[in-house]
Amino acid sequence: MSAPLFFVGAGRLDAVAPGDVVHLDGPEGWHAAAVTRLTTGEQLVVADGSGRLARGRVISVGRGELDLSVDDVSHSPEPAPRFTLVQALAKGDRDLLAIEVATELGVDDVVPWAASRSIVAWRGDRAVKAHAKWERTVLAAAKQARRARVPVVTDLADRDAVVRRIAASDLALVLHEEATEPLVGAGLPGQGEVLLIVGPEGGISPEETAAFVAAGARTVRLGDTVLRTSTAGSAAIALLSGRSRWA
Repeated sequence: MSAPLFFVGAGRLDAVAPGDVVHLDGPEGWHAAAVTRLTTGEQLVVADGSGRLARGRVISVGRGELDLSVDDVSHSPEPAPRFTLVQALAKGDRDLLAIEVATELGVDDVVPWAASRSIVAWRGDRAVKAHAKWERTVLAAAKQARRARVPVVTDLADRDAVVRRIAASDLALVLHEEATEPLVGAGLPGQGEVLLIVGPEGGISPEETAAFVAAGARTVRLGDTVLRTSTAGSAAIALLSGRSRWA
């Protein structure tokens, strides 16, 4: 079994070298010491969320904290192309399931989208709490997958914001059950951003589809079946990762 991974604050590993000691405290330290119950001598990996990793062994454990003696420091390069999931808000935490699995499978950025047919709405205090919950979800999934990078959860996007993301991307694909082009045949750019757009339970409206296509997106289908909003994006990322990252 691979060593567990925990995250430290951004920049905490910038100057760390083999032989240094990294102190892990806060929520991550508590999880490592009190929940995972790591003991002296066990292997551990800490990451700063932006690609830098420090591997080593636990040399001391306190109440909700521990110290790691660093054996090796590495940096995981930013993937190319980057995968961004534009995930429509969905009821029953299906949107959370979507971004959790997508993170485990390699998504690099997540855009919460208030689609016209989304039943769930983010307003006021609920918007702040919901956004924080999405961030906690991708952080936990990145830990589970032993990822050195944590996907960025952007601000809530409306249709116009998605149109702007499409125009700025290198390839934008709208997953649509009525599309004739299969996703498996879509050519991938070697660099830049691949944008995957997934609608809510009721699907993407004709008006949204037209606006996205006008901005440069292509509609694609995954297969002959219709997947839920909670699984469509993850299936697409798995397919694209298999073609570009998992070889």
